[in-house]
Amino acid sequence: MEQGQLNWIANFIWGIADDVLRDLYVRGKYRDVILPMTVLRRLDAVLEPTKQAVLDMKASLDKAQIVHQDQALRQAAGQAFYNTSKFTLRDLKARASQQQLKADFEAYLDGFSPNVQDILENFEFRNQIPRLSKADALGTLIEKFLSPDINLSPNPVKNADGSMKHPGLDNHGMGTVFEELVRRFNEENNEEAGEHWTPRDAVRLMAKLIFLPIADEIESGTYLLYDGACGTGGMLTVAEETLQQLATEHGKQVATHLYGQEINAETYAICKADLLLKGEGDAADNIIGGPEHSTLANDAFPSREFDFMLSNPPYGKSWKSDLERMGGKDGIKDPRFLIEHAGDPEYSLITRSSDGQMLFLANMLSKMKQNSKLGSRIAEVHNGSSLFTGDAGQGESNIRRWIIEKDWLEAIVALPLNMFYNTGIATYIWVLANRKPAHRKGRVQLIDATQWFKPLRKNLGKKNCELSEEDIQRICNTFVAFAETEQSKIFPNAAFGYWKVTVERPLRLKGIDANRAYSPKEIKTLRETSERADDAPPVIKKIHKKGTEADPLRGLFATMIDGKPFVVEYEADPDLRDTEQIPLLEDGGIEAFLRREVLPHAADAWYVPESVKAGYEISFTRYFYKPQPLRTLEEIRADILALEKETEGLLGEIIGGTV
Repeated sequence: MEQGQLNWIANFIWGIADDVLRDLYVRGKYRDVILPMTVLRRLDAVLEPTKQAVLDMKASLDKAQIVHQDQALRQAAGQAFYNTSKFTLRDLKARASQQQLKADFEAYLDGFSPNVQDILENFEFRNQIPRLSKADALGTLIEKFLSPDINLSPNPVKNADGSMKHPGLDNHGMGTVFEELVRRFNEENNEEAGEHWTPRDAVRLMAKLIFLPIADEIESGTYLLYDGACGTGGMLTVAEETLQQLATEHGKQVATHLYGQEINAETYAICKADLLLKGEGDAADNIIGGPEHSTLANDAFPSREFDFMLSNPPYGKSWKSDLERMGGKDGIKDPRFLIEHAGDPEYSLITRSSDGQMLFLANMLSKMKQNSKLGSRIAEVHNGSSLFTGDAGQGESNIRRWIIEKDWLEAIVALPLNMFYNTGIATYIWVLANRKPAHRKGRVQLIDATQWFKPLRKNLGKKNCELSEEDIQRICNTFVAFAETEQSKIFPNAAFGYWKVTVERPLRLKGIDANRAYSPKEIKTLRETSERADDAPPVIKKIHKKGTEADPLRGLFATMIDGKPFVVEYEADPDLRDTEQIPLLEDGGIEAFLRREVLPHAADAWYVPESVKAGYEISFTRYFYKPQPLRTLEEIRADILALEKETEGLLGEIIGGTV
């Protein structure tokens, strides 16, 4: 069916909302009725030809007292779903009694298969029935969806003379209509849209970023796709279409299986319904969701590995309730977030409880294929905080360190501002792979695509721009070319790493004995009773045995005690304690940096080797910032003279007016 016809069907259904629901619901709530009714009408139309076969099968199964009937009833229906009630929507259309219609409609809903029941439950559609029935709108609603002006059946509708009235609506066409309705409802309700709806331009870009580099390596076979925050499922379906298209272009035949998890009940229902409407019953069964199915606290696919993964996790959203369910920060033993790395058997990826977005990335990394030729490829959207929040040793930094030291990060793409519906903040696409091509090994590409966009004629919430096909192609070309340009910078992995080093200085107190060591208890008393002074002697906390080598940078100082040479350690003054971030690529390492930057200003300083932690952060600003040139004095003078001319005589008028 042509796109124009599909748009006409979507417009017709969109019009039903205004015709039937205008005085019953505010516009933002139309979706609560229209989306599930669209699903029901399509399923009803698909099941019509096999309705009697399902009823006969149900009767025989009941007679044989068979409890597990789902598979047999699916076979009878010839679909991944069925309805065992005696009604169809056309039967209900003739109900004259409001109460009888309500009872029969509820019986009709109760007859659907468990997967459809799950969709209806998460849509909370049954909650709408009393309201629709009381307003006598339920019958009108059913009648509108059964209108002869549209055809939601896969079978064509013909005129009395045998000519074509409406072509059949295939699964892909129905999916297109449903997605169009979802998009419109999301855009109407902009405040919520960004939470569950990633703009299609961004999704198309993400799909191309994970598939294009390996397009020539795709073989005929089966591929698993996964989204751990799948929302309405758009990323999965766009990725599936992109992979199928690339495979066809390369003469390959691929089968795809979609997997997703979504905590929001309504968007989970939309995702599952969309897949059912597209005829992808198996994929619908692989979508897990609802409030009890948090990806972080309740992983639905703990033993699965996936070929391709895409996601847009929630930003800045607390995951404190998940943290508590998982045993608290000290009680988490989940192998997705407590791993072995850098010699640490309990390397923690646990982030701040105020923002769990990077844990969604860690979850996907735990599901990478380790033993396949292509491995796994990942594209995930993050806001700017994922680039730099978290100190060395903290969860966010540990995740970046783990990713970069494992050499999984291929690129990060900075997107234009105001790309998403309810936020104007900067957003970035991370592209990762555990089978980097040889020319990318050990390096990371940063792409500044902030200026590559097309303005929208009308804002959609905060969204005021989009990526045109040309913009998407330009970004992909830059990514694939992997070359240094004004918008593309390439760095060795270590360029993003640093050592966090604690620098100490001795505690100096007036009136102490510089020829002896003090015990911890004595030092505590001295702190409370003695006065600090820069010219006072340092407090010795340990005198080493003879033969110990002096190493002032590590806190082992050579000094004279009672005229004899010793090596001592001084008590550190916490008020003078400082930390330094030293780049991993620092020429000469930590000690060279301290000798150059610290010792000239504090000759008695030392660092604590045990305190050294590695951290990683990525600063787009540092690499792409372009300072605006200062205006010349002539330009400034011209502006001042212009202002004076504009205000000339104004003061006189004001003063004159008061006389």
